[in-house]
Amino acid sequence: MTGTTTADTDAATRAPGPAGHWLLGSLPEIRRDPLGTFVRVREEYGDIVRLTAGPPGLRAERHCVFSPSGAQQVLASRSADFRKDTAAYHEIAAVLGDGLLTSQDEQYLRQRRLVQPLFTRRRVDGYADGLNEEAGAVVRRWRDTPDGAVDLAEEMSRFTLRAVTRILFGADIESAVDVVRRNFPVLGGHIVRRSFTPVRPPRTWPTPANRSAGRARAALHALCDRIVAERRAEDARRGPGDPAPGTDLLSLLTRAGNDDDGTLTPAEIRDQVLVFLIAGHETTATSLTFALHLLGHHPEVQERAREEVERVLGDRPPTAADLDALPYLTQVLKESMRLYPAAPVFGRNAVRETVIDGVTIPAGGEALVVPWAIHRHPDHWEDPERFDPDRFLPERERDRPRYAWLPFGGGPRACIGQHFSMLESVLALAAFLRAFTIESPAAGITLGVGVTLQIGSPVRARLIPRATD
Repeated sequence: MTGTTTADTDAATRAPGPAGHWLLGSLPEIRRDPLGTFVRVREEYGDIVRLTAGPPGLRAERHCVFSPSGAQQVLASRSADFRKDTAAYHEIAAVLGDGLLTSQDEQYLRQRRLVQPLFTRRRVDGYADGLNEEAGAVVRRWRDTPDGAVDLAEEMSRFTLRAVTRILFGADIESAVDVVRRNFPVLGGHIVRRSFTPVRPPRTWPTPANRSAGRARAALHALCDRIVAERRAEDARRGPGDPAPGTDLLSLLTRAGNDDDGTLTPAEIRDQVLVFLIAGHETTATSLTFALHLLGHHPEVQERAREEVERVLGDRPPTAADLDALPYLTQVLKESMRLYPAAPVFGRNAVRETVIDGVTIPAGGEALVVPWAIHRHPDHWEDPERFDPDRFLPERERDRPRYAWLPFGGGPRACIGQHFSMLESVLALAAFLRAFTIESPAAGITLGVGVTLQIGSPVRARLIPRATD
C-alpha cells in the first residue's frame, strides 16, 4: 500500500519536536551528541519527532522515526513513497558511484538481479575457509602481542578489511588493503562533513578538503579499474584446457549477466566493489569490535559462549554448516548489534505527503529511521541498555515486532550481504574465543555518526592466551 488517503491526512498530526536554538535549531545538539539526542527526544516527544537544524533560510527539517511500525512503513509497506534522495546519499554516490547502496529505480533493480546470485547462501558459505584463514592469522599475531594489549576497533577494522578484500580480489589482497586503509577514512570524513553542512561548496572547487577527497577517490578508482581490467583480460585469454576462472567476487562480477539485463560495465563493477568494500568492512568491524568488548565486560556470557564453541567444534575449525549449531554465539552477536548497530541512522526522502504512525511527513520531507533509538525502545526491549543475549532466544524473537531489530535495514533495500556478515562474524568470534580470554577495561568509548557508527576512541582490551594442546 502506498500513498495517503484524505482520511489519513485528516486524522494525521504534525510531528512534535523541540524548538531548539533560536538561530540553529537542534543543530548544536545533533553535532555534539547525535545518538544521545535521538534517545532523549524520543523519550520526550514520542515515536516520530521533528528536528530542525540550521539557520533560517537554510534550515533543514527531518522527521525521526523511532518505532518498529514506523520503520516498517518507511522501509517496506510504503517504501514506494520514499527515495534515497537525501544529502547523505548524494554525497556517498559522489564518492562511491551508483552501486547497490545508492542506485534507484530500474538501475537498482537491474544491478540487484545481476548481483543477487553472487550472494546466495550456498555461494557465501563457500568463503568460510578463507575467512577461517584470516581469523587464524589474527590469532597467531595476537599471541605475539606484548602484554596482550590491543585496540579492538583497530584490530577488527584490519581483520575485516583483509577478509573482504580477499573475498573480493583474491590474490590482489596486499596491494588492495594498503590502498583502502589509506584512502577510505579520508572519503568517509569528507562525506560526513558535507552531509551535515548547510552550505556545501561545489565539489569542483579546489578547496583543501575537495582536493584531498579527490585524490583518495582517484586512488580507489584506479585500484578497482586496474584489477577489473586484469580480470577481464585473464578471462579473454583463457582457453578450453586452462584452469577454471576464479571464484572471488570480482571474477564473478566480471562474468555476471543474463539475457534480460546484459552484463555489468567496468564502471558498474567498480561501483559495486567500492560499496562491498565499505559495507563489508566497516560495518562488520563495528559488530565484531563491540561483541568482543561486551564479552570482555561479561565473563559469564563469555564463558557460556566459549563452552558452546568448544563443545560443538572440538579442535576442528568451524564451517558454514556450524552456524545453526552455535545459537548462543549468534545471540551474543545479535545483542551486540542491537546495542551498537553499525548503521545507527539512515534517511529517505518522501516523494509525496505520507502518513507514518499517524504523523504527516510532507512531500520532500526527510524521514530518518533511527535503529540506535529503535533498538533501545522500552516498549520492545526491557531494560534496554543491559547486555542480555537471551533476548534473542527464538521464542522471544517471535514475540517481538520484525522491525524492532534492523541492523541490516529492511524491505526491498535490505542489505544484500547480511549472511556474509553473520558468517564472517560468527566464525571469527569462535576462533578468538577458543584462543583467548578477553578482558575489557571500564573506560568509556567515544561514538559518533558518520556513514556508519563512528568509534572515536580506542576500544582497549587485554587478551589472555588459553592453553593449546
